[in-house]
Amino acid sequence: MADRPRIGFIGLGIMGAPMAVNLIKAGFPVVGHNRSRSAVDRLVAAGGQAGESVADVTRRSDVVVTMLPDSPDVEAVALGPDGILASAAPDLLYIDMSTVRPQTSVAVARAAADKGIRVLDAPVSGGEQGAVEGTLSIMCGGEEADFEAALPVLRAVGGTLVHVGPAGAGQTVKAANQLVVAGTIELVAEAIVLMEASGVDAAAGLRVLGGGLAGSRVIDRKGAAMLARSFAPGFRVDLHHKDLGICLDVARDAGAVIPLGAAVAQLMSALRAEGDGSLDHGALLKVVERLSGRRRD
Repeated sequence: MADRPRIGFIGLGIMGAPMAVNLIKAGFPVVGHNRSRSAVDRLVAAGGQAGESVADVTRRSDVVVTMLPDSPDVEAVALGPDGILASAAPDLLYIDMSTVRPQTSVAVARAAADKGIRVLDAPVSGGEQGAVEGTLSIMCGGEEADFEAALPVLRAVGGTLVHVGPAGAGQTVKAANQLVVAGTIELVAEAIVLMEASGVDAAAGLRVLGGGLAGSRVIDRKGAAMLARSFAPGFRVDLHHKDLGICLDVARDAGAVIPLGAAVAQLMSALRAEGDGSLDHGALLKVVERLSGRRRD
């Protein structure tokens, strides 16, 4: 693969848009497509090119990256009649950075292999801030050689790049990631409510917690916003609810028991049922407040 292959980027949302911009900054020619034209216009303003359709982007690219909301979106874009596989030349490298079911990634990889197209499932962790900073953690499933070929592209958007196994393995590791993140957010929320209910300065408390064994990136990146009850979405409840559903499915298929994960999934579901699906997942704090009789809304 050339040092600067042509990149097609499909899905220019909260995560995809800054990732595509970082690819442009790294010197890659990028052509983008999104359901909303305004997102494509912003990419063009940043130095990218506009793609008129999935097929148009694919035909103009050596590498195609997707960052889409859910499994049905990836299936439609990758496997549809005018999708990536139908439009790609042999030896195209397709990197799906969405968070989807492992079975979806396996199905796409198998269909791609029949057409001589290389595929990686490469979901990411780090949220909007990590996407903007280009420091995402990327867990890749697929062939080792394809991972090595993709490294110049991945380095433009990520800081931790790990090949974790065959097709679908990246999605399994991402499910584990979302389990840990949701559980940690829930415990930080409980700690905040516990401190506030006890009359303790919760901001001071979080500073101390952040410097000890309880410290985490969740406290560092979410703590201040949770204290301020500022839940502008960096990662929406709706998406984390979807991801925890994937996690429960993976656990059931593997025969693994994840009781705390199941409990957090129910709390996330309750938050969504209250109409808060568009908020940042730090809004789990609202569920803890409601259960504690300290409802603010």
